[in-house]
Amino acid sequence: MIASIAPDGVPTRSAPFGHALAKLAHQRREIVGLTADLAKYTDLHVFAQEHPDRFYQMGMAEQVLMSAAAGLAREGFTPFATTYAVFASRRAYDFICMAIAEERLDVKIVCALPGLTTGYGPSHQATEDIAIFRGMPNLTIIDPCDAIDIEQATEAIAGHRGPVYMRLLRGKVPAVLDQYDYRFEIGKARLLREGTDVLFISSGLMTMRVLEAATALEADRISSAVLHVPTIKPLDNERILAAARQAGRLVVVAENHTVIGGLGESVAALLMREGVTPTFRQIALPDEFLDAGALPTLHDRYGISTTEVVRRIREWTGK
Repeated sequence: MIASIAPDGVPTRSAPFGHALAKLAHQRREIVGLTADLAKYTDLHVFAQEHPDRFYQMGMAEQVLMSAAAGLAREGFTPFATTYAVFASRRAYDFICMAIAEERLDVKIVCALPGLTTGYGPSHQATEDIAIFRGMPNLTIIDPCDAIDIEQATEAIAGHRGPVYMRLLRGKVPAVLDQYDYRFEIGKARLLREGTDVLFISSGLMTMRVLEAATALEADRISSAVLHVPTIKPLDNERILAAARQAGRLVVVAENHTVIGGLGESVAALLMREGVTPTFRQIALPDEFLDAGALPTLHDRYGISTTEVVRRIREWTGK
């Protein structure tokens, strides 16, 4: 079963990555797809059905998956390798580092179940994947918000020279960014709404959550800006600093990742280096192995539901 993160009443798009890649592959013959026995669960089955001659099933062997992708890239192909984020970051790290990143090969690693997007427990919850990969040279890291972000990012990373790690929301994925005249661009943050009391800096599904929270907080006369940061590395330093320099706003970084080593610490380090000192808070997963269970319950328990975001902002602003 693929759990949906879509709130009630929010439109969704089915398998946005798989459909975007399959469509793009009609135009670009060099695109190939590989997976480690997880085509259905990374939406790569859509690509496989349309391009069976360019699809490779590597079995439950993530190190082989990454090595094969590296070999294909050396031969002029643009491989998209899919698996779960825990398997790429924990099992295949050295193969990605030595076979792909060091050589700056044109491999796109697209991984499902980032952060807390499954209730299956620590074996499948990639709560620390960004922390693991941020230290790898030459690797671009993308954390899309919704179906629209995924579709646009898939095309963008296919045209980007060099290795990319992209977190993937799979199955029926909410579509929210079409309300904000949004366009994905590698390395660029996007200001989705203005606000005078709180600045949310967010990535991934937490951008959906803080947009919902910003609307709810209007009832408390709390005005919230939202800066969406889909590229974790390289960070859009200029736009983050410009937003954080606006006086009088609480700066809150929200991410679907452990408090250790992700977007929050990246932004905090940037602000410290540049001497920008707003009141700063993080909304992120705790530095611990998380429980198994139903996703709505877990999101409430670990503080990344819209309800919990609203509660924390009220607490921090005293309203």
